[in-house]
Amino acid sequence: MKDISSLNPERILVCQLRQIGDVLLATPSIRLLKERFPNAEIEVFTEKKCAPVLENNPHISKVRALDKDEVASPLKALGYYARVGRGKDLIIDFQQLPRTRWVAMLSGAPVRLTFTPPWYNKFVYTHYRRNDDGYAAKCKASILKLLGIEWDRHPPEIFLSDEEKAFADDFLKRIGATEGVVTVDPSHRRKTRKWPEEHFAGLIRGIREEHPGLKFVLLYGPGEVDVCRKVADLAGEGAVIPEDMLSLRQMAAVQQRALLHMGNCSAPRHMAVAVGTPSLVVHGATGFAWRFPSEDHVGVIKKLPCQPCNENECSHISCLKELTPAECLPQALKLVRNSLDAQAEQTDG
Repeated sequence: MKDISSLNPERILVCQLRQIGDVLLATPSIRLLKERFPNAEIEVFTEKKCAPVLENNPHISKVRALDKDEVASPLKALGYYARVGRGKDLIIDFQQLPRTRWVAMLSGAPVRLTFTPPWYNKFVYTHYRRNDDGYAAKCKASILKLLGIEWDRHPPEIFLSDEEKAFADDFLKRIGATEGVVTVDPSHRRKTRKWPEEHFAGLIRGIREEHPGLKFVLLYGPGEVDVCRKVADLAGEGAVIPEDMLSLRQMAAVQQRALLHMGNCSAPRHMAVAVGTPSLVVHGATGFAWRFPSEDHVGVIKKLPCQPCNENECSHISCLKELTPAECLPQALKLVRNSLDAQAEQTDG
């Protein structure tokens, strides 16, 4: 492969589809690219559901959100993929999905960079390297080493507007969160990654014994509100379910005002990191590659021999059922106390 460490591209396309958390984990790489190539235009090819987390990002010139109507037929799809990649000097594909491969193939870009592909995909790309192990954002950024770029431990990021921050302030005022708030994400579409509702409720009750004035905002997406209702019923006083489902950016704004985020291994954990809020995440099937390496972000795991399995199905889910609220409570209380102490220091200062 030709050395590209001195490359100076003018138009870059970053391909990152699928899940919201994955897109957030690509934002450190986007920042690094902009710092390395300050005059370059950086576009991101993603899906409509993920695009909101990229709004207001000063490192991005344009977000190309996948419109499924434009790929409804094979002919339309090929034309769409060609338009997305056209005129780019550098394409970075973090996934090698069929759609991102088509974009790379039809682009004509002189440099098409990715992680080491299987032999049958190597013809699509001009440059590749093996991902480094470790935190997921670091793994993504590691393919940029061919461009002379190293991950600098920068976390994922979301750039909130003043209006979104004002929304969060008003929301917390309306729910009476005068002594502080904790956000809770109790849902997950995979049962091997979803801590039982009664355990979340037990953890909330345990925290409230020491901090009775705290409010716990239960976050939910489409079709998930019933999970929150069950947690709220079991947790009792202090649990709050937003009357209207928060948008992704409203959710992030509320998280930014929180003392702590608690939840499963899903997008809100990465959103908490992106807005600078400490987090406690329960791990079932997943390992710690999704945890930002900081004492402010804690992963709790039962440490069974079968963990992490990364499976979507399990006959017993002992890793989640047997992980009790009492095992998570000390870490949760420590994170809450740290946040309260930090707030007090800012007030005194």
